[in-house]
Amino acid sequence: MTDKKNFCGRMRREFMWQAGGGFAGTALSGMLGDNFFANQTQAADTDETWENPLAPKKTQFPAKAKSVIFLFMYGGPSHIDTFDYKPDLIGRDNQTVKVKTFGRGGHKNEGRIVEPRWKFKQHGESGKWVSSLFPNVAQHVDDIAFVHSMTADSPIHGSAMLQMNSGEILSGSPCLGSWVNYGLGSVNQNLPGFVVMLDKRGGPISGPKNWSAGYMPASYQATMLRSKGTPILDLQPRGVGRATQRKLLDAIQKYNKEHILDRGNNSDLAARIASYELAYKMQATAPEAVDLSKETAATKKMYGLEDRNAEYFGKQCLLARRMVERGVRFVQIYSGGNHNDANWDAHGDLKHNHDLHAGETDQPIAALIKDLKARGMFDETLVVWGGEFGRQPTAEYAKGTGRDHNAYGFTMFMAGGGIKGGVSVGKTDELGSKAIEDRFHVRRIHATILHQMGIEANKLTYFFGGLDRKLVGVEGAKPIDKLIS
Repeated sequence: MTDKKNFCGRMRREFMWQAGGGFAGTALSGMLGDNFFANQTQAADTDETWENPLAPKKTQFPAKAKSVIFLFMYGGPSHIDTFDYKPDLIGRDNQTVKVKTFGRGGHKNEGRIVEPRWKFKQHGESGKWVSSLFPNVAQHVDDIAFVHSMTADSPIHGSAMLQMNSGEILSGSPCLGSWVNYGLGSVNQNLPGFVVMLDKRGGPISGPKNWSAGYMPASYQATMLRSKGTPILDLQPRGVGRATQRKLLDAIQKYNKEHILDRGNNSDLAARIASYELAYKMQATAPEAVDLSKETAATKKMYGLEDRNAEYFGKQCLLARRMVERGVRFVQIYSGGNHNDANWDAHGDLKHNHDLHAGETDQPIAALIKDLKARGMFDETLVVWGGEFGRQPTAEYAKGTGRDHNAYGFTMFMAGGGIKGGVSVGKTDELGSKAIEDRFHVRRIHATILHQMGIEANKLTYFFGGLDRKLVGVEGAKPIDKLIS
């Protein structure tokens, strides 16, 4: 019994020592200069001093864009009902045609045409055809470059989303935002370099894998930002205020120097403390960055904050503008969450589904473009719109208007950040079932985004598993030159 009591006592003392030391390191990191730990430590296996992985880095060549806002339409919006006008479908509702499709329903050689449920009109000097689903975005077509010939490797949501986000259909690879932060670092050391915002109905399939750093250090993964309630969770230690932290710092600084800083080569410790330091700084910086009360009533109205349908996505787009305004490199916003009609996955009632999601996003997207232009930020902010794939021109079921998945040909668009406005690149066939002209794989979009950020996609590598890994894969990819101004 005595031995058991002694053992328990030692365990309690060990726990208190470890907990106290860890908390002390967390608090101390917030009071020290940005380069303090870099000057005290060395990188593992080298003679170089350790550097903050999110420290700003030089671009490989002059960049057109400083930040990216990726508007991800989860579920697969129908290109032929939004921006890819197909007059050959008009008046042919329910006709059976020979067309090869591959989606959730498997391979098919024929199908029943679903005529678009919305009218198309030409807009802008470019005369771009846009459906009535996006009347507000239609007013900005001369600022937008449309790619109508996108292709992906998978017609299944989980793997297709992973590919759109990471370049690979299998999980475990860093996502696009992680690659951007790895290549360029973060301009604002008080805010995360990569932020993701989810739909109010929940997250997408595959969840955090879509914004994970994969085999890279966790410092490159996204920080979740919420437009309701507490914007960033777990910033403030429970029951410990900033004043208390500061008092603790003075008392434990000497202890930490003796027991932590003199341990020599410990890059892992320095990296961990750097992440604690960011969290500490965010406690003071994040509340101001997400405070929409300072925005004018006109700005809030422009983003749709007075509209019940557009309010949620509108807040997210406004937050995205505030984030990039403060130096955040990469912001991703998801329209659509959960499953079925909670996202753009229109297998049943096409009109109900797309009316809902376009109604939530059209005004905020247009407002974002207009706001960025008014603030002189449009030329240095790259806006990307798209889902993991498109939809088939034919019905999935014997009855109804639902469309199956289409990875053979779909539409995405880009705006700002050195992208040409008023252009349409690529082409699908007369029914919109597959890309037939200037076919562009998902990796070409990735290469274009990196290029606009001043990064050569084929030269941005991370050594893992014995290979120099790249976002664009071992075969590489070129940017889409027709989009670049």
